[in-house]
Amino acid sequence: MTISDLERRFLDHTPGIMGVRTHYAVLVPMAEWNGRLHLLFEVRADALRRQPGEVCFPGGRMEEGETPTQCALRETGEELGIPPSAIRPIARLDDVFLPSHGLMHPVLAQVDTGAVVSMRASAAEVKETFLVPADFFREQPPLLYTFPMEPKVDADFPYDLIGFPEGYPWRGGTHQVPIWTYKGHAIWGLTGRILLWNFTDRGQNSPAAGSL
Repeated sequence: MTISDLERRFLDHTPGIMGVRTHYAVLVPMAEWNGRLHLLFEVRADALRRQPGEVCFPGGRMEEGETPTQCALRETGEELGIPPSAIRPIARLDDVFLPSHGLMHPVLAQVDTGAVVSMRASAAEVKETFLVPADFFREQPPLLYTFPMEPKVDADFPYDLIGFPEGYPWRGGTHQVPIWTYKGHAIWGLTGRILLWNFTDRGQNSPAAGSL
């Protein structure tokens, strides 16, 4: 291997995130309702195997060759019956790395009010839908629950091989779970994290654009 080999290999390389195995996308849908900007949420059907009854945005796993926006539009059509023609994508929001080695790509978009009125959600996937004023998430701070995430390393790890025969001080971390409640609905988890980062913390936690 030479420098020239590496230059050819990485000449057109676009940096990604190590460890990502699966890509997902969700639409963060906004609509005008009674003169105010609202966010549209869905409640997952009780019969679903994963996260039944939880509040979320429409979305799912990206298919081969799809962009995040294409996936978000497709999933919104399948789940809520809203066609792409009624949705105006605005921006890609910051991605979220998942402990399951997935990467979630949120897409902010405006949905025609008429499409919200006439939408027909899939009963197999969606139990109900509801709207929340966008200002609610700025005006009402969420409950923030933080818990530790400690490494669990088996005793047979080869500490001698890495030069730490007495063990290694693995670094843990923390996980923050924001929780909002609105008219009987709990908005939390990944959906809550997307809201917290983009609607309340935006610009405070982001690195400088273009930094190397």
